[in-house]
Amino acid sequence: MKLLDGKFVSEKIKQEIAVEAADFLATSGRKPHLVAILVGNDGGSETYVASKMKNCEKVGFKSSLIRYDVNVTEEELLQKVKEINQDAGVDGLIVQLPLPKHIDPEKVTEAIDHRKDVDGFHPINLGRMMRNLPCFIPATPYGIMLMLQSYQIDTVGKHCVVVGRSNIVGSPMSILMARNANPGNCTVSLTHSRTTNLKEMCLQGDIIIAAIGKKNFITADMVKPGAIVIDVGMNRETSTTTKSGYKLYGDVDFDNVAPISSWITPVPGGVGLMTIVGLLKNTLASAKKEIYG
Repeated sequence: MKLLDGKFVSEKIKQEIAVEAADFLATSGRKPHLVAILVGNDGGSETYVASKMKNCEKVGFKSSLIRYDVNVTEEELLQKVKEINQDAGVDGLIVQLPLPKHIDPEKVTEAIDHRKDVDGFHPINLGRMMRNLPCFIPATPYGIMLMLQSYQIDTVGKHCVVVGRSNIVGSPMSILMARNANPGNCTVSLTHSRTTNLKEMCLQGDIIIAAIGKKNFITADMVKPGAIVIDVGMNRETSTTTKSGYKLYGDVDFDNVAPISSWITPVPGGVGLMTIVGLLKNTLASAKKEIYG
């Protein structure tokens, strides 16, 4: 078993981003600028946004955090999104999910200018990805592809089983792994909570990408020896043994699956760190007008 070490790969790529950001500052006179909007005070969202802002500063980006009370109206939030869309000094805009129930996340996602949609959730970016056109790839799938690329994992002809069909991870991941590219060129099975023979499907996987959002969902009896296992899960539980007061668990039963896998991502220290790298690379590409000119 070998670790797909998100910490090692992300630090290496962030160093490369920092060099490019410094060059951009020297030629344009400004830093790439990411704006994040955070509604409410959800613990997980607070942690994720703080990490994104911290990493922006680390690579030489400008970052701005706009906070709203949980009772902010949908109209007020959409007006702020429109305002940021029109700000030429902003390269990327993310609205941290989940949002309060009275705000439609689809409406907010579609309101973001697709040219600043560095999370890669806008239908235009997803549609362009589907057609293998230049676009902002959703940050988590992008990070996973960068990790596979960094470790030179040969995916050609492999059977990739994706567990989970969200628009954020599972569905785009299935498209990327099937594309005529490297990484890619897999035969892909997209499975989910309603798949009746999920265990049998997983056992066929040369590559398993677990993104179903359930702690330790993928167990050792679902993984064939030598499989590559990528754990997207970030399941928070309160803990009295950690400084933060919570502990993260993946969707994979790491302790029992790791010994039979060829490669595996840890949680934490795996895909989560690569998601931030995907976001940073999208923001830099936006600043440099590499996607939409």
